[in-house]
Amino acid sequence: MNFDRALEFMGNHPFLFGILVVLMVLFFAIENKRSGKKISANTLGMMVNSQNAQLIDIRPNKKFTTGYIQGSRNIPFTELKDRLPEIRAIEQPVIIICDMGVQAGAAVQMIGKDNVYRLDGGVNGWKSSGMPLVGLNKDQAKGKPKMSK
Repeated sequence: MNFDRALEFMGNHPFLFGILVVLMVLFFAIENKRSGKKISANTLGMMVNSQNAQLIDIRPNKKFTTGYIQGSRNIPFTELKDRLPEIRAIEQPVIIICDMGVQAGAAVQMIGKDNVYRLDGGVNGWKSSGMPLVGLNKDQAKGKPKMSK
């Protein structure tokens, strides 16, 4: 019944419905641009190998040391603003890495260069793609918590 009413509304108000569609398209286009260009885990590997892409992990140092993508360097998000000139000076593509890809979008926007990307899904997406992390002990790699002595 509600679906029928929605169709009736669209038929009776095509101008309003058209405006709604345009606004939705604009919202998603702007949101996608705002959060930065994202790349997949497979693309990351290809960019590192073919274009010598630089990996910057913006997670806090404590998280970084528990497991990171090989070749990445740690510049915590809290230090990013102070190190913008250093990052902007990198000529190769730069790939920003965080936990889930959200904070990396903010970092990409802050850096403001065309050749800066964010890893889609962050470290969590990387792990769920079956890709390895460096710096994990064997128990952490299997998903077991680290036991203290």
